[in-house]
Amino acid sequence: MQRFLNVLFLLLMCLVGLSLLWLGGRLALLGGSIWYVFSGLVMVVTAYLGCRRSALSVTVYWAFLAANLCWALWEVGLDGWALAPRLAMPVAMGLYMLTPFYRRHVGLAGRFVGARIMWPGLLLLLVGAVGTAFWIDRSPTADSDIWGAGPSQTTDGDWIAYGNDRGGSRFSPLAQITPANVGNLEKAWTFHTGKLSDGKQGSAFQANPLKVSNRLFLCAGNNDVIALDPETGRQLWRHHLKTDLAGVYGLVCRGVTYYRVPQATGVCAERIYTATLDARLIALDAATGSLCPGFGRGGQVDLKVGLGNVDKGYYFVTSPPALVRGRLVLGGWVMDGQKIKEPSGVVRAFDAVTGDFSWAFDIGRPDEHGLPPSGAIFTPGTPNSWAPMSSDEALGLVYVPTGNATPDYFGGHRTANDDRYSSAVLALDAESGAVRWSFQTTHHDLWDYDVPAQPTLVDLPGGVRGLLQPTKRGEIFFLDRATGKPILPVEERPVPQGAVPGERLSKTQPYSVAIPSFGGPRPTERGMWGLTPIDQAMCRIRFRQARFDGDMTPLSTDHPTVTWPGYLGGIDWGGVSVDPRRGLMIVNNNQVANYNRLIPRADADRQGIKPMNAEHMSDVGGPVAQMGVPYAAHIAPFLSPLAIPCQQPPYGRINAVDLKTGKLVWSRIFGTSRDSGPLALPTFVPIPMGVPNIGGSVATASGLTFIGATQEHMFRAYETATGRLLWKARLPAGGNASPSTYWSDASGRQFVVIAAGGHGAMLSGASDELVAYALPKRE
Repeated sequence: MQRFLNVLFLLLMCLVGLSLLWLGGRLALLGGSIWYVFSGLVMVVTAYLGCRRSALSVTVYWAFLAANLCWALWEVGLDGWALAPRLAMPVAMGLYMLTPFYRRHVGLAGRFVGARIMWPGLLLLLVGAVGTAFWIDRSPTADSDIWGAGPSQTTDGDWIAYGNDRGGSRFSPLAQITPANVGNLEKAWTFHTGKLSDGKQGSAFQANPLKVSNRLFLCAGNNDVIALDPETGRQLWRHHLKTDLAGVYGLVCRGVTYYRVPQATGVCAERIYTATLDARLIALDAATGSLCPGFGRGGQVDLKVGLGNVDKGYYFVTSPPALVRGRLVLGGWVMDGQKIKEPSGVVRAFDAVTGDFSWAFDIGRPDEHGLPPSGAIFTPGTPNSWAPMSSDEALGLVYVPTGNATPDYFGGHRTANDDRYSSAVLALDAESGAVRWSFQTTHHDLWDYDVPAQPTLVDLPGGVRGLLQPTKRGEIFFLDRATGKPILPVEERPVPQGAVPGERLSKTQPYSVAIPSFGGPRPTERGMWGLTPIDQAMCRIRFRQARFDGDMTPLSTDHPTVTWPGYLGGIDWGGVSVDPRRGLMIVNNNQVANYNRLIPRADADRQGIKPMNAEHMSDVGGPVAQMGVPYAAHIAPFLSPLAIPCQQPPYGRINAVDLKTGKLVWSRIFGTSRDSGPLALPTFVPIPMGVPNIGGSVATASGLTFIGATQEHMFRAYETATGRLLWKARLPAGGNASPSTYWSDASGRQFVVIAAGGHGAMLSGASDELVAYALPKRE
């Protein structure tokens, strides 16, 4: 047995050494580090000496380990995650050489000082390290006798809109759950929406529930609208919308809209609106869930009117309509990257009582706000608006985040209006649809940096009426919401050039210079990561093979491009929350790049890359046809062969920014490795590492921030002022949604509720469970 183990070890040493020689040679020829060549050479020599049963093998290899430690510290310093791939596997091999098996093999039996205590010592060290990792992830408890105050007025206990208010602040004035007692939160109830997808991929339960008076309103991924008792989670009514899901990849409904019709009584005096995956706008009676007969045709408006022939799965709505001055305003999600002249990105408004068409903002004809002339359609292929909108009733404005003209990764065909209004936030007049102002976050966007997050409106002391616009770029722009002028400075800075033939580039891009950028550390060869030196070397090779001149590096056909941040962000649709009492903005961000490349049309045709159809839909990554322009594209996260990001952790953080100064107040690693790992397999070990995240947070007046969002199946509460983790609870899947908090008069308690649906692209599991937490009932 000992002989077999020694032979197996030396064979492994030789194979690893040869692999590193080969990979290190390739890396060195690309101008990268030569250390991997040296490492491979030492391992091959060590294996040869071991086969010769030479004690020199131990001396050579341990001298190498000492040199390897010095090299690792020189490259990355005392960063544990960065040191791990450089040290873990080589040290493990060195430790085997100290076992009695190997020492007897090379004639060193009995000569090793401290041999009797080495293995017990190593075992204690391992137990201590793992124990420390678990201790770091432990939540404190609290005193169950400490209770915060209830709401000062009834409306403070409601959650009336996506993000709580029409401005999407994600702030609640509730303060019963405090930093002192949050550790006593317990699961109050759960609700299962039921089977969502009929076997479809990409299903996601991402609703941000509303709470109005004595009902909780939400939508399931198939657009069913549900009303629950907010105290018990008991279903009060459910409207089955029987949505046509043919061709729809992701079954997503992020929320509904509530409206109380002024001076109305009886049926549909209070309404719930939803927009569907088969492009309908629906009005329901909030009390019973029945269709409102006076709205549209039998309670429904067809959103395909004016769009022409819409391919299945190419146009639907995932965000709740915005409500402003008696109008419902909404855009739509348009399939990414398939072809030119996909459905129009038109933004439309409808009367909230009758459902009658009110106005349209069509980027192809921005000065005309009616329906298209007879026989015409809204301009195809224009930038769309799929994210939640915000509104200001007093100013009479609706704030619209926009995406790109299709397709995403080539823009040589785009019009002047496309370039003016894409990847921007627009302030539209609520009564006419006219543009009152616009601010562009990315000029001539070629990186899929559509604006995914709801604009967040905030009022600060001194009469500052602000708008915070988070972006996938990681830039957050702080604007005056009346004028669109920056409150905190924005600079135009030069960006990399060198476009493919037929393309044009903006020479500069806007940067919010007073607020930290949340795109993550700039990728470097030294920052490439892996579980072992082998996959780390492969990531370093891939980095060297790609073009990377910094953020906004244009895509090319000759080499892949490292796109940083990737299409996940930065900041995605979860947006930010604001605590106005403390003047803090809470930001959860991702730090993962993409590895993208353009494909000449002739090559794409030979590879059979075609636009998707109803029978073949997939996620937004992978080959995209971009039919109608000279290039297709291959879009993917920058991953190692083990399906983990090539960048070193952390991959996600949660942060707080002082809105008066723009300074970072605190930043914490967000999430552990419990539910992620190589080959998309969970490790079950909760080591804090920071993981990818999608979803929003909610801040409360008591000084707490609640958030799920991570790839890890966990719901957390942080102290808003310090970033201290105070509480966490295990979820059935990732809480990739925005939580809500509300007051229940039935028990006199504050609840926090989150949709724990997971996310297919995030590999965070799947569930249909809505989970509510509250303090224990008082005796």
